[in-house]
Amino acid sequence: MWIVCAGLVLSACRPGAQNEASAVPKSAKEEPHKEAVSHWTGKTELFMEYPALIAGVKSRFAVHFTSLQTFKAQKAGKVEVILKSKDGSTEVFTATAPSRPGIFGVDVQPKNSGEYEMAVALSAAGETDRHELGAVRVYPDAKAAVHEDEPSKEETVSFLKEQQWALDFATEVVKDRPAREVMRVPAEISPRVGGEAEVTAPFSGRLASSIVPPIGTTVQKGQVMATIVSPTSSPSELPALELAKTEAEAALQLARKERQRAERLLSAGAGPARKVDEARFAEQTAEARITAATARLTQYQSSREASGYPATTMPFLLRAPITGLITETHAASGSNVESGTALFKIMDADTVYVSAIVPESELPRIAQFREAELEVPGGQTTRKLNRLISVGRLVDPNTRTFRVIYEASNADRSLAINQTVYARLLGPTGRPQPAVPVSAVVDDGGRPVVFVQLEGEAFIRRPVKLGQTEGSYVQIAEGIKPGDRVVSRGAYLIRLSAMSNQIPAHGHVH
Repeated sequence: MWIVCAGLVLSACRPGAQNEASAVPKSAKEEPHKEAVSHWTGKTELFMEYPALIAGVKSRFAVHFTSLQTFKAQKAGKVEVILKSKDGSTEVFTATAPSRPGIFGVDVQPKNSGEYEMAVALSAAGETDRHELGAVRVYPDAKAAVHEDEPSKEETVSFLKEQQWALDFATEVVKDRPAREVMRVPAEISPRVGGEAEVTAPFSGRLASSIVPPIGTTVQKGQVMATIVSPTSSPSELPALELAKTEAEAALQLARKERQRAERLLSAGAGPARKVDEARFAEQTAEARITAATARLTQYQSSREASGYPATTMPFLLRAPITGLITETHAASGSNVESGTALFKIMDADTVYVSAIVPESELPRIAQFREAELEVPGGQTTRKLNRLISVGRLVDPNTRTFRVIYEASNADRSLAINQTVYARLLGPTGRPQPAVPVSAVVDDGGRPVVFVQLEGEAFIRRPVKLGQTEGSYVQIAEGIKPGDRVVSRGAYLIRLSAMSNQIPAHGHVH
């Protein structure tokens, strides 16, 4: 062992060994530095990768354009890379179409070395945009272009543009937003005052409607819901009804004879015209009595049947008193109903009340919470409530709570009567703080984090301290600052990308 170690030491100290180690040139180990540029305007995002610029050498630029309206790839258009020297001369290098959706390959070959101002312009159907990228250096040769990358101070997560374009992804610039003090309390959905109505039978009779609207049907105010036919008093009245009809027929025959006799006397000059008028009136009265007697007999016969009503019978129409949903029905076609029976119950579901259940300890300062939001069940967004209806001053002795009632629109019928939800009572406005969309915050091992976009494809995980939430935004007390660009949609996908060992760190096919 000692002999082997001594031999290694002696061989390492030989001058020839040192010469062999230093024989490899430093330039053979180093390559020109590759650049990556990210830039945003109000319309598009530019992410561009290119090798260091060398005078007289063609460099391939991979220019990625993303629409900030859709966060999808720019699939058509012309891209120009513009180099402007200090003496005012300009060199323009163009790609007339993307080599792949969103990626434009531009060959840039500057003539001379030196400092240039670089810009990238996009021209597409109905849209133009220009990114001013500032100063860029063109090196005289490859040796001068060699320099080392500065190590990143934070660990970044790679998420390629091709992945962003294919998924539900978006970013947003952090801004200061004032937030209000929020009191989150349970609440219940109830019908508004005047939003419930019952349709009752005004008299005893039979429902003659062939179709009765079922529960859940939407009805309009004034819409016919059912028809009622009044029955005869008793089945034993049939002989009396028939007798009345017979008497009316006999009276009609007598009235006709009297009218004819009066007309003959008037034409002969032996009778007054008054007698003719009286005879005609008696005849019309007898005709009316026959019609009424016939109708009563027909009604009697129809009341013994299960459905339908005769054409000569005028049914009573039951109409909806309000517009709303039928929540209860006790009507059956052809059934007999008693006077005052509730047949239908209608409820206005377009406008409802939200009854917030507030602890009694908040009673002294409840006057500050005039506005409120409703947490949408099953979602991360909130809905603004219309107005404050009342503040209850009666504390429940069992729960030690009181009610604060707000009005809410429910045209989409997403809220159900008697449903339990959460309301957010909004108090005084606090100082502005950085705020992000609620969807930008993800749970990372029990800690809330957001992902900040450093470059087009590089992101940083930032643990944050959450503040007040108002609407779809949440204030961030610590972790980010205004001007940072955070992932507002797709943050969870980036978290999965950071956890996966199979996602490539970087790379494209251009």
